[in-house]
Amino acid sequence: MAEIALHALTGVVLAGGQGRRMGGIDKGLVDFAGAPLVTHAVGCLRPHVSEVLINANRHLERYAQLSDRVVADRMLEDGQESYQGPLMGIYSGLCAATTEWVVFVPCDSPALPKDLVPRMVAGLAQKTMDGDKVDIAYAFDGERMHPVVAIVRRELRHDLRRALEQGDRKILRWYEQHAWCQVDMSDCPAAFANLNTEEERLALEAAVTGGQP
Repeated sequence: MAEIALHALTGVVLAGGQGRRMGGIDKGLVDFAGAPLVTHAVGCLRPHVSEVLINANRHLERYAQLSDRVVADRMLEDGQESYQGPLMGIYSGLCAATTEWVVFVPCDSPALPKDLVPRMVAGLAQKTMDGDKVDIAYAFDGERMHPVVAIVRRELRHDLRRALEQGDRKILRWYEQHAWCQVDMSDCPAAFANLNTEEERLALEAAVTGGQP
């Protein structure tokens, strides 16, 4: 497989959750180091993709100011409600994208490396040099898997729809049904810290800013 051209990618920030562990707030709009949390994820993607989408289910007008397009969770034929988890966000992003490959990041990991996308693309290309087809690549920090930091081939949206209609909401279980690989990010595990509590937000903000307000 030829290496993916960076600007032949669509970037999607997953911000469609309910933020239950932070009291139900819209995490993507929480302030972090002087800017909405989601903007850090957008900034990670922006230099390397043709378009940045935000998957969100509330405050759509606000998110529209921070991205090229906003994509809400798609409603399946059985009339299921929004807030169906990140796998639904991935499906919605795949449906909205216009490129062959789509790169996903969560809205609540503001320390992601600036070269994340080139590294993910290079990792995927390395795994396919022997001719094997790979449809999904996701980050591995040496200890933990990060399935919401991933590159997914857009053509998988049809299969993912079927999985969602059958009630599947486990990302890794769906990945394992396809040709996947991990991308080694073991040199920067701290970059994948995600924020689920106010305490975590304050601690990571202090670490990122050096304690400066």
